[in-house]
Amino acid sequence: MTDWRERLHGLTSRFRRGGHTRPADDERGGAVAASLRDLLHDASIPADVRAAMAADFERVERMLDRLESDELHVAVFGRVSAGKSALCNALLGRDAFAVGVLHGTTTEADAARLDEAASAGLVLIDTPGINELGGEAREKLAFEVAEVSDLIVFVADGDLTREERDALRTLAATRRPLLLVLNKADRYGDDERDGLLERLREHAAGLIRREDVLATMARPAPQHVVEVDAQGHERRLSEARAADVEALKARLLAIAEREGKTLSAINAGLFAGKLTDQVTARIASTRREVADGVIRQYCIAKAVAVALNPVPVADLLLAGGLDAAMVVQLGRVYGLPLTRSESGRLVAVISTQLAALMGAVWGVQLAASALKGLSGGLSVVVTAAAQGALGWYATVLIGRVAEHYLVSGKSWGEHGAKRAVADIVAGLDRDSILREAREEILRRLKTAR
Repeated sequence: MTDWRERLHGLTSRFRRGGHTRPADDERGGAVAASLRDLLHDASIPADVRAAMAADFERVERMLDRLESDELHVAVFGRVSAGKSALCNALLGRDAFAVGVLHGTTTEADAARLDEAASAGLVLIDTPGINELGGEAREKLAFEVAEVSDLIVFVADGDLTREERDALRTLAATRRPLLLVLNKADRYGDDERDGLLERLREHAAGLIRREDVLATMARPAPQHVVEVDAQGHERRLSEARAADVEALKARLLAIAEREGKTLSAINAGLFAGKLTDQVTARIASTRREVADGVIRQYCIAKAVAVALNPVPVADLLLAGGLDAAMVVQLGRVYGLPLTRSESGRLVAVISTQLAALMGAVWGVQLAASALKGLSGGLSVVVTAAAQGALGWYATVLIGRVAEHYLVSGKSWGEHGAKRAVADIVAGLDRDSILREAREEILRRLKTAR
């Protein structure tokens, strides 16, 4: 593991534990920023892997910009038409997001672009509604936005539906701080509003603190009043009412002031840690494909050589040399070069453990080898395919065990070589491998003859 991976792992592990012995905000933000820069410029990541994960690396770049700009990204999330866009506009004090009476005004990916608030480095993200008909892609986008944000404001305009409760639990699982907002509070009387807030706190119990469940009026309906003139004539008037989002705004600003840098650093570190795992898995997958090709080449070479070699026991010695050469090649594939002597020792360790587990198989191998000499070569057709197939199977086992050793960084892990060999033997379908090997060997023998 490279230095940046160790540093990032340490930071994200400490954040996950939620311990109180954390470095200062500036120190933490600087350490995570350094790890992000190292990840972005890591020359060991293959170009094809980087290209396939370009969108994720772009996110890391944006997160790095956020850390360096002291921004706190807030995703405003909720059901269609709950008033998310209106709430964002009210918080910003200007019409930055489209607001409409149509079902689900926020529908395009562009509508989730960032818009910076005027103070405290707050950046609001208006997301598509979670229940827009046929909006699976928009819902996926909304969750992705929430995952890379530092704080989530979940907006409802009444008691939570089952869909909203499920979404709330899913968002809580991202371990982002959550605020739950009852918007359009002007539609309810005082008692009804207080009752709804209590119901929302019950739904959010264990997910959101009680004090983080708030009421707002982002775009209150006009208030109708009756005006009576001096002659007693009544006139009905409609008076616009100002938005009331002060409690929410104060809460957001307080969070930004107190822990904004911490939240940005934590979430950037967690996302980068997840990306690191994905990059490692993709590289391992790519190397595994190459390694599969190497093992198969040596399986064919060894099986055919063993089958065609007429000298008793000499074919087994030849097989050992091929196994050692294969292990050298696998070391190069996994970026952990082995010398010939190291590969020979590794093959010896693996073979010893295989012999302990599969003594009967090696007994058949030795008997088949001796039979060649006794029969003057007449037994080749009878025994060659079987013996070659066993050689093929042994090569697969040695290759897979060597892979385990290399993937673990030239280590057997905590359980040792015996356990590693036993696990791999148990995990391979011997009958299938032997059948494939026999078919390939017979085909090659016929071609050779």
